Amino acid sequence: MSSVPPKVTRDSGMLFMGSKSRPVVEDTPIDLNIPDNYVAHTLKTQKALPPVTWDHWWRELNWLNVAILSLTPLLGAVGAFYTKLRWETCLFAIAYYYVTGLGITAGYHRLWAHRSYNASKPLQYILAAAGAGAVQGSIKWWSRGHRAHHRYTDTDLDPYNAHKGLLWSHIGWMIVKPRRKPGVADVSDLTKNPVVRWQHRYYIPLMLFMALVLPTIVPWLCWGDARGGYVYAGLLRLCFVHHSTFCVNSLAHWLGETPFDDKHTPRDHVLTALVTIGEGYHNFHHQFPMDYRNAIRWYQYDPTKWVIWACQQIGLASHLKVFPDNEVRKGQLTMQLKRLRQTQEKLAWPSDSNDLPIVSWDTFQEQAQKRPLILVAGFIHDVSDFTEEHPGGAHLLIKMIGKDATTAFFGGVYDHSNAAHNLLAMKRVGVLDGGHPHGTDEKSVPPSQRLKIARYNEIGSAYSSAAYSDGEGLLN
Repeated sequence: MSSVPPKVTRDSGMLFMGSKSRPVVEDTPIDLNIPDNYVAHTLKTQKALPPVTWDHWWRELNWLNVAILSLTPLLGAVGAFYTKLRWETCLFAIAYYYVTGLGITAGYHRLWAHRSYNASKPLQYILAAAGAGAVQGSIKWWSRGHRAHHRYTDTDLDPYNAHKGLLWSHIGWMIVKPRRKPGVADVSDLTKNPVVRWQHRYYIPLMLFMALVLPTIVPWLCWGDARGGYVYAGLLRLCFVHHSTFCVNSLAHWLGETPFDDKHTPRDHVLTALVTIGEGYHNFHHQFPMDYRNAIRWYQYDPTKWVIWACQQIGLASHLKVFPDNEVRKGQLTMQLKRLRQTQEKLAWPSDSNDLPIVSWDTFQEQAQKRPLILVAGFIHDVSDFTEEHPGGAHLLIKMIGKDATTAFFGGVYDHSNAAHNLLAMKRVGVLDGGHPHGTDEKSVPPSQRLKIARYNEIGSAYSSAAYSDGEGLLN
């Protein structure tokens, strides 16, 4: 019985045009047999190129990318100086910006790189063509790099490692030859996709047509403004699309907050969302990359999510993936607890009962003759700095010096507030030998410590949920 050899394809190695590299067996995941310690092993054994120096910096540039990224805005600026902007062309340029931008965000990113939903063949062809108009490489090349970015975030195997600086992650990684190869990432699923294969095969003519020819033809045929279409809907629109999507790699790892996890650099910020067609809630995205949404609140700006949802309503998309809300809320709770813990660490707390001296009743009586000591819930408190400040009057404290004031404190005279309990606990100087006959264990714990953010070593069970959240949790 004869066997059919596996089909071999070549991966693209350049950002905008593509180039040949080593053959890849199409049907076998490239990361199938990598070692468990792949990252550490690769960084140790794979020699990186030497740093770029002023002596030969021009040799280390990717001149094709340099030309595209510099000539596009330059030609656009010069063209705009000599070309009047018509309102029809302006509206078309903005609309086409969104079309080609959505080709990246809804197509390259959420559909193909993360498989967050299924798209019909017509929608796939539309997104593939629109993405080509953004001039950011083929679907296969783009997705391969982006999957490596997610798998090796903030390491040297991340092609746009944010730790190398904002400028590097925004544009430097494209114009400077990489110092080492990106980490391995499988795209065998994409090489089987006929739409991806079609776009990869005809990428250059498709890219030229969608990026420059189409935005020139439409204004020319519709309102006779071919030059305006070429300048504004072609060149300048392309420049905006470039830097809009580049901000996902740079600004989204620099500006904002980390409401779901702070282990890595991705952050959430509405400004980044505005300039990236909704990709600015990047902390959420890196935690739940298979979710078709970036923004989970109805009021958060994520037009890419809205477009995908709309496509589902008309039958062009299906199987929109949403991460379980329960797990999303766990991520939020983990970070909330972590921030509460940080706040808690900045506060002063009562001395631990194990650190306080155990004092007999007779010693308590003797010491109370020298300074104002009162007994509440088994703890001896020094109220010398609070007697005159007592809201109920100094006389109520003075008459309880050397006595057990538990009953009076816990409602006999006045049922004190949480603030009073917390303040009293800060004045503990000893523990009465023999316990507290009128108090309870609950009363001996101040309210501020009854709901405490506990460290890992403060939690009894190693299998508690808090043990798997960087030592954060609730201890009642």
